Amino acid sequence: ISFNAIDSALSSLKNCQSYINSGMDVATQVALDLVQSFNDEEDVNNMEKVMLEYATMDRELNHYIKAFEETINQVKREKPENLPDLENLAQEKFLEMESMNSDSDFQRNEKYMYFQDQLKEMKKQYLGNNTIEQIDEDIAVTRSQMNFICPITQMTMKRPVRNKICGHSYEKDAILGMIQKKKIVRCPQVGCRHVDVYIKESDLVPDEALKRVIDSQNK
Repeated sequence: ISFNAIDSALSSLKNCQSYINSGMDVATQVALDLVQSFNDEEDVNNMEKVMLEYATMDRELNHYIKAFEETINQVKREKPENLPDLENLAQEKFLEMESMNSDSDFQRNEKYMYFQDQLKEMKKQYLGNNTIEQIDEDIAVTRSQMNFICPITQMTMKRPVRNKICGHSYEKDAILGMIQKKKIVRCPQVGCRHVDVYIKESDLVPDEALKRVIDSQNK
C-alpha cells in the first residue's frame, strides 16, 4: 500500500465522519421529538442505543485515522531504505488503541454528550411524573417555574444557547455580541457560581430542549 493510497483512504474515512455526525444530529432531534410527543419510553431508549452505536463507530473511525496518520509520520521520520508494510503497521496501532477502549471515551464525544444533556432536559420538562394523567399538570407547573428570560436582554429567548460550563442559557445573539465586544465575559446570570470562568464561544451549544418548551408555550 502506498502513501497516495493511504491519503485517499484517509480522505474517505473523514467523509464517513461527516455522515456519522449528521446521523447523530438526526438521532438527537428524533429522540427529542419522541419525548415531546410522549412516546413510549422504549422508543426513546432505542434512540439512546442508536446514539451509542454512532459514538462507538466514531471512536473506531478516529482510531483508524489516527493509526494511519501516525504510521505515515513514523515512516517519513525514520526514512527506512525499504518501505515497510504500511497497512500492517497501521493495523497494529489501531488494535493497540482499540484494546484501551472504555466507556469514559464517550464523554469526549461532544455530540454524544450534547444528546445526553438535551435528552435529560427534555425528560425533566415533559416526563416529570410517571403517569400520563399527571404529565399535563406537571408540564404546566414546570413551565410556570422555568425562566425563559435571557439574563442579558431581559426578554423571552428565541434562540437560546446553553453554557456548557455552568448550564445557564442566554439569547444567542446577545451573548455572542458581548463576547465579541468585551472579549472577557463572565456568566451574566445572577447567582452563577462560576464567576471566575470566562465564557468562550466554544462553550456555547444550542439549547434545543429549552427552545422547544418556549415554542410550545408560545403556541
